[in-house]
Parts: sequence; C-alpha cells; structure tokens
Amino acid sequence: MSQITIYLQDEIEDKARKAAKANGKSVSRWLAEQVAHKLDDAWPQSVLDAAGAIPDFPELAEIRKGYGKDTARESMD
Repeated sequence: MSQITIYLQDEIEDKARKAAKANGKSVSRWLAEQVAHKLDDAWPQSVLDAAGAIPDFPELAEIRKGYGKDTARESMD
C-alpha cells in the first residue's frame, strides 16, 4: 500500500476528523474508504435491489400506446 500527502482546508480537515472518529476509524482509513467509494463504478446494492420493485409499473408498449403511429424515417444507407 502506498502513501500520499494531501492538503485540506482547515474546515474540511475538521469535518474529516469528526467523521472518522464517529465511524471509529483513523483519518487515514476513513479518507481511503471515501476515495475508494467515490471511484467505485458499480451501482450500490440498494439501487440493484430496487430494480423491479414496482410490480404494476407499465411496460414500454403500454406507455407508448397513446403516442400514435411513428413517422416514417429515411434509410441511413
């Protein structure tokens, strides 16, 4: 594991120290977790769990049925 030095404004440092203490972690560990979380590209589990959570949500065809017939489009060939 590597080490880096960062510079924080005093008020940001105070908030980081308080947050780390509230979570029972060192400032270094808390900051490392915040950076890792910010860089994580995955959807949170709570979002994944919400998929399909509304059982009576209409299908796409039902949503579009009142729009009328689509306009003919030119070929892209």
